[in-house]
Amino acid sequence: MNETITENIRIIQQRIDKACKANNRNPQEVKLLLATKTVPAERIEIALRTGQTLIAENKVQELKDKFEYLNTIPHINHFIGHLQTNKIKDILKYNVSCIHSIDRFDLAEKLHQRLLKENKTMEVLIQVNTSFEESKYGASPTEVLDLVRQIATLNTLQIKGLMTIGLLSAEAKKIRQCFQLLKHIQQEIIALHIPQVSMEELSMGMSGDLEIAIAEGATIVRVGTAIFGQRPTPDNYYWNEHI
Repeated sequence: MNETITENIRIIQQRIDKACKANNRNPQEVKLLLATKTVPAERIEIALRTGQTLIAENKVQELKDKFEYLNTIPHINHFIGHLQTNKIKDILKYNVSCIHSIDRFDLAEKLHQRLLKENKTMEVLIQVNTSFEESKYGASPTEVLDLVRQIATLNTLQIKGLMTIGLLSAEAKKIRQCFQLLKHIQQEIIALHIPQVSMEELSMGMSGDLEIAIAEGATIVRVGTAIFGQRPTPDNYYWNEHI
C-alpha cells in the first residue's frame, strides 16, 4: 500500500511537471491538493509522509473523523465540498485554512458572523458552475462578479480566487471551455481592482483532466483517485449533490 501511494504521487508530480513544461509554466506555481474523501486516515498519513502537505475533504463529518489521527502530522487542511450553513460551526473546529466552495452570499454571511464571534479570518475561493449543469453547485458565471463584490464587504473572508469542477466528459474541448471560462472570469475580476480581493488561485482540474487545467492556468489541482485508487462511493455522492 505504501509503495503504491508513493508511486502514484510520483506519477502525478511527473504529470504536473510535464504539463507545466508544455505550457511554459513554472511547476512551483501549481499546488497538488490531495482529495481525501473516503480515504482512511492511515492512507492519508502515507501520502503526507512523502512530503505532501495539502489535503482536503468534501464532508465535514470526514474532516472530524480523521482530525485527531492526522493532527500530529504537519499538513494544511482545505475544504472542497458543498458546505451547508448548519455545518459552519463544526468546520471551524478543524483547522481548515481555506474553503473552495463559497457559492452564495447567505453562506458567506453566516460564515462571516461565526468568524466574528471567534475572532478568526478565513481564506475562501468562489465556486463557479462553469459547466452550466443544474446538478452542480457553484455560482452562475453571470452572477460571479456581483457575488465577489458582496462577499468582499465581509472583512473576515479573504477571497483568494475561484474554483470549478470541469464537465465530466470524454471531449477535451468541452472540459477546456469550462477552465477557459474560469480564467476569463478571474481576469475580469482582477481588472475591477476590488479591495480585499486577490485572484491568485484557480482551483481546477482533477485526476483525469489536470493537464488541461494546467494549460488553462490552474494553480491548484485536486487529485484523489489517481493517488488513492477508486473510491467505494460513487462521485455523485460528493459532487452531484442536488439529487
